[in-house]
Amino acid sequence: MRPAYFLTHLKKDLQLEWRSKDAINSMLFFALLVVVLFSLAFDPTRSVSRQIAGGILCVATMFAAVSALNQAWARELRNQVLDALRMTPAPGASLFLGKTLANFLFVTVVELVLAPVFVMFYNLHALGNGWLLLLVLPLGTWALIVNGVFFAALSIRTRNRELLLPLILFPIFIPALLGMVMSATAILTGEGDAVLWIKMLAAYDVIFTTVCMMLFEVILHAE
Repeated sequence: MRPAYFLTHLKKDLQLEWRSKDAINSMLFFALLVVVLFSLAFDPTRSVSRQIAGGILCVATMFAAVSALNQAWARELRNQVLDALRMTPAPGASLFLGKTLANFLFVTVVELVLAPVFVMFYNLHALGNGWLLLLVLPLGTWALIVNGVFFAALSIRTRNRELLLPLILFPIFIPALLGMVMSATAILTGEGDAVLWIKMLAAYDVIFTTVCMMLFEVILHAE
């Protein structure tokens, strides 16, 4: 990977999103809708909210992120930009990491906006080490985005890519989703070993980031 190419791709995606705000707006609307509807549907008490809040937050983030990941490579298809990227000397890993980090930042912005709304609706107060959530959310988000960007590139030329991406992504993401939910629940309830699940998330991130970077060159140049 070459840092100059990586920064170029990252800057391009950040500038395009800053001008349009399509991904952030769609994710934020969807995530807020899920949080509000679940709070109205379950009317959780304080004790119950700690049991279900971790799962609701992770699922809301997952579905919201998929709505943006479906469009992750859409801009590159216009005017044959993706074909031009294939002819550049930049390694595929630089393009992949730039795209992944940009989408990771988009989802992180949505999570930062969502967090106070989530705490207010569910009246949450962590009984465990609340600061561990600062590790759980980034690790789980990275697991989702790194796989999502990879499989979005894999399915970009298919006719039903909006349907195909979740079908491929969700089964692969299940171990990370389980780690996010279990660790978040352990932190909020003060029961269970959150650190063990966080270590599993970190290992998942390392393994799948490495695999995706190694295979992305093949995906990039595939017809």
